[in-house]
Amino acid sequence: MNPIKKVYGYVTRMKEGEVEVLVFQHPMVDAGIQIPKGTVKFNEDTKSAVIREMEEETGLRNLLVEDLIAEDFWKNDDGLIHNRFFYKFTVKDVEERWDYQPTGGGEEEGLTFHYFWISSNNKVELIRGHGDYLELIFD
Repeated sequence: MNPIKKVYGYVTRMKEGEVEVLVFQHPMVDAGIQIPKGTVKFNEDTKSAVIREMEEETGLRNLLVEDLIAEDFWKNDDGLIHNRFFYKFTVKDVEERWDYQPTGGGEEEGLTFHYFWISSNNKVELIRGHGDYLELIFD
């Protein structure tokens, strides 16, 4: 079985000289605090997929893709192997906090994500796997 391609976005901004990363609280408590992510569609390249997923999950349209910062293979909790692609984005003039209902459909249909920003000083624990490359952002 081929790995499932997944894209993750570290959406960043500068605030008072400090880098911050966008995260959200999932409405299902067990799903924890996450970064925006999604699945690559058939015949879709990862850069196009991550842009689409960031727009669908956050509602942001003024995102600038900086770089693919990491790629790996990861065993998900369900035993499936994911080929993960982590991209860094920058954004300006964004709210401190907002709620958004993802537009991509599927299992997120009808959910509301609560978005907020973290910095390297925050003591926020992201769900397993989502913070794997944060040190590349906060360095």
